Amino acid sequence: MRRNILIVDDEQKILDTVSKYLMQEGFYPKTVSSGEKAIKYISQGNEADLILLDWMMPGLNGIETCREIRRFSDVPIIFLTAKTDEVDKLLGLELGADDYITKPFSMRELVARIRVILRRVGRNHSKEEEEEFIRFKELALSPCQYKAWLGEEELILTQTEFKILSILAAHPGRVYSRSQLVEMVLGTEYLGYERSIDTHIYNLRKKMKEIAPDFVGIRTIFGIGYTLEDD
Repeated sequence: MRRNILIVDDEQKILDTVSKYLMQEGFYPKTVSSGEKAIKYISQGNEADLILLDWMMPGLNGIETCREIRRFSDVPIIFLTAKTDEVDKLLGLELGADDYITKPFSMRELVARIRVILRRVGRNHSKEEEEEFIRFKELALSPCQYKAWLGEEELILTQTEFKILSILAAHPGRVYSRSQLVEMVLGTEYLGYERSIDTHIYNLRKKMKEIAPDFVGIRTIFGIGYTLEDD
């Protein structure tokens, strides 16, 4: 199965060189020239199995871009950096990056790093994800495939939206606070970004309503959090 790699760099030469080599190695590369474009691409639910993210860019730099992407996605990230300071490297990894490679780098080493991370992510998913579907009324979710259906139609969700909906559907009627959802979906390091959950819930409701206007879905428990309505 070919994997989709998003390359984020403001230097066109690097975008062209890396993209061409990855294509020869059997990947599907997608290139963008700024952190803002990368965030937009991922937030819109476009498929990316891994991101190659330049550290130094005009506008949003790699650190800021990584931080924003980690608010709604756990896609693996490898930093491309000319910096050699150890503190900088550690900071990048603490922000949620999976690895870094220092410029100038060999393409063979870059591909090797990509494959190691993709194999590791695949093993983690196979251990953690259940084979059985999560079902709630007309809603069905497959943790193995990261896919969801409402009735006969597929719900196109981001990874964060899928995780939130899976948590709620697995325990209908149970109320989850925003803090609980942030911790369960993004991790404790993102506590303080609870209001981002509201945006994901809004998007989930909108997508479900477009498919099934009469579907009784996510209910807001004011002052507490959210639950899936369990009649």
